[in-house]
Amino acid sequence: MIYFKLPFDERLWSVSEQNDKNAVSFYSYDSQNHISFNGDILEIAPAEFNELSITNKLLNNGPANVVAETKEEYCDTLEQVIGVIKDHHLPKLVYSRKKIFTDFNRIDYPKSFGNLCETYPNAFRYLFNDGENAWMGAFSEVLGKFNKTTHELETMALAGTLPVSEKWSGKEIEEQKPVTTYIRNILETYSDQVLQSETYDHISGNIKHLRTDFKTRIKPEDLDQLIKDLHPTPAVCGIPKDFCNENIRKYEKFPREFYAGYIKIETEETIQYFVNLRCARLYKDAVHVFVGGGITAQSSPEKEWTETELKSEAILKNLVIS
Repeated sequence: MIYFKLPFDERLWSVSEQNDKNAVSFYSYDSQNHISFNGDILEIAPAEFNELSITNKLLNNGPANVVAETKEEYCDTLEQVIGVIKDHHLPKLVYSRKKIFTDFNRIDYPKSFGNLCETYPNAFRYLFNDGENAWMGAFSEVLGKFNKTTHELETMALAGTLPVSEKWSGKEIEEQKPVTTYIRNILETYSDQVLQSETYDHISGNIKHLRTDFKTRIKPEDLDQLIKDLHPTPAVCGIPKDFCNENIRKYEKFPREFYAGYIKIETEETIQYFVNLRCARLYKDAVHVFVGGGITAQSSPEKEWTETELKSEAILKNLVIS
């Protein structure tokens, strides 16, 4: 079962799962795993959602002996990552961690999902359970939006994070620039006319990012390969991609699973792809929240820890627990 809402659209949708039509798919960060919900996309009444939604009884227990990094462990590892960045003159490398929340007897997932939807109206918001995996998330980064009629493709470069009240520093500005360059270079291999916006603030709950929009027109047969070329973007990986991925595997303490992967939603008119960032895997006895940040040579481990704590609130502050 899956329930979701599209950005700036408060209608609740699900998938009938009664035919083989590819409707919604989740791809893991390493693209080695995916979960698909096939069928017709149907609008769901709120009352129906409350009756059929995910409950704790339908969830698996969390894996034993999985312990989240302490602040000290995180900062120590980040010092090593910053050393790699300086030694190899990297523009950026993304390092993530897992925050494990267990202080509850029961979570009301319909109400928690409702809170998430209300807090992040500009995001793709979802809640699903396929029998083995249960996840919830809300994030507004578009990896791609393709119009089947006009063949127009829209995407964005989204990077840099600060509390809404703070002013941008050189660190965040420099972090966002290579993401913009990376995406533009890929688009220009598929089209000779790429429109690029000015960079502006993108507000997401209690934090903001720097955002640059792109629009172009491509051949429909190129869409799948273009998405594969874009993912993972520097916003979730770093530059250069292969070297950063190698170090992500080396230094991160857990597999990313579906965190920092992407979600594909196909309708009769469009195919949309969203990056799966503010998300958590749900268990009967735990919630595993995945959070990360773009690390540069100027990064402060203490500040990066605070940033990941802020990002974890996207899920945790919306949970209704008892």
